[in-house]
Amino acid sequence: MRLRVLHTNDIHSHFEQMPRIASVLRRLRAEAGEERTLTLDIGDHVDRMRPETEGTDGRTNIAVLNASGYEAVTLGNNEGLSYTEDVLSELYGRQASFATVICNLPATATGALPPWAVPYHIVCKAGVRIGLIGVTACFPEFYNLLGWDVREPFDVVPPLVRQLRPQVDVLIVMSHLGLRNDERMAAEVPGIDLILGGHTHHLLEEPLRIGGTLVCATGKFGQYVGVIDLEWDPAERKLVRAEASVQAVAIEPEDEEIRSLIGEYGLRAAAELDREVARLPVELRYDWYGESPLGNLLAGGLRRWMGTEIGLVNAGQLLGGLPQGPVSAGMLLQLCPSPINPCRMKLTGAQLLRALEESLLPEFMDKPLYGYGFRGKVLGTLCVDGLIVEYDPEGADYAKIRAVRVGGQPLEAERQYLVGSIDMFTFRVGFTSLGEGTEPEFFLPEFLRDVLLRELRDETSLQNSFSRRWCTLGESRHTL
Repeated sequence: MRLRVLHTNDIHSHFEQMPRIASVLRRLRAEAGEERTLTLDIGDHVDRMRPETEGTDGRTNIAVLNASGYEAVTLGNNEGLSYTEDVLSELYGRQASFATVICNLPATATGALPPWAVPYHIVCKAGVRIGLIGVTACFPEFYNLLGWDVREPFDVVPPLVRQLRPQVDVLIVMSHLGLRNDERMAAEVPGIDLILGGHTHHLLEEPLRIGGTLVCATGKFGQYVGVIDLEWDPAERKLVRAEASVQAVAIEPEDEEIRSLIGEYGLRAAAELDREVARLPVELRYDWYGESPLGNLLAGGLRRWMGTEIGLVNAGQLLGGLPQGPVSAGMLLQLCPSPINPCRMKLTGAQLLRALEESLLPEFMDKPLYGYGFRGKVLGTLCVDGLIVEYDPEGADYAKIRAVRVGGQPLEAERQYLVGSIDMFTFRVGFTSLGEGTEPEFFLPEFLRDVLLRELRDETSLQNSFSRRWCTLGESRHTL
């Protein structure tokens, strides 16, 4: 008896791929037979940088998953950390027609999974019982702020495997944990037939075979669909063969139903994002490689949002400027799409000085970044608030800055300063010393564009954003 498992992961709201993905899924289901095929998604289908997602609170994604015939999904960090419990309840409790399987995300208040989720799910295909366990990456410092008591996967999955194994013929772990954790799980947890992975965007064109477990993944952005063909011996009641591959979707014709569905939801999203959220008396320019009013406004907003002495953010978070006149929600999304959260931390004067020096160097400003929530192109220079920097642009590297004043006082190398910045720096990407900050406090569910919106509505903040923070030697502190 032949069975087929189809899987995707880390599509990140690449809606341009979804009609072709649906076409591949339907063709492959037709080949094997609907009653012998199981279709799964392993998380991060959602990404709030896309207007179709942002303008519908994720409903477009759920509608596509429903219409494409997915039978079960697990959550990635882009679902779990981008939305509040109320939104997740609407999406997965009322909108979804598939099972949401996630074993390690109980609510802090109850200690139980939410009503819309199950720790495991058993599906019967042609008389074969297939057990599914879903698990997501463990980020307690973030999840706790949203009311989730996320659990360590290796504390939760092994006992579930032992519990479920006698009840099923085939056992699959839907793992949004990353490749290294999948390899570890295959090696350490007996009884798993398939691990379908995601999170680290790894593509396994050939599966990994670790012990008796097949480890599979389809990369990122909907470029591939995973296909696993299983042979089941009903007399012996065991798997006798498992073969896995991936199929590229680029040359597949589009499924017209899915394309039309995305178009309909896209119109709804566009109408929502077209609403006016602020009105500007002046144009706000941006600059990845120098000081700008919009960069200053965002840095100042972070300082005020978290009540700190200093505000710091990389200019590459901004992908555009804002004209004089009305500002829409869609314009804000376009210029600040990254799902990055505010973060308060402590940094010494020496650490701050090093980051400021790095921000003047082309190798940092031009550094491309990938992941960690960043949806821009390059790091850019540092936008600052709460301090004044005097520097010599012709000075030697790491010796360009001649003076820094915080609140009118000279920067002290050993003193710790309270800094309002972004969570991305705590992952030790970008400016090296900012990853050394201590006592980080994260602010969720707000994104940078939420901080920016508050500042756009504040007349005093707008006026102050034109005051220089970076001054060359001998230059008076005039406006931008």
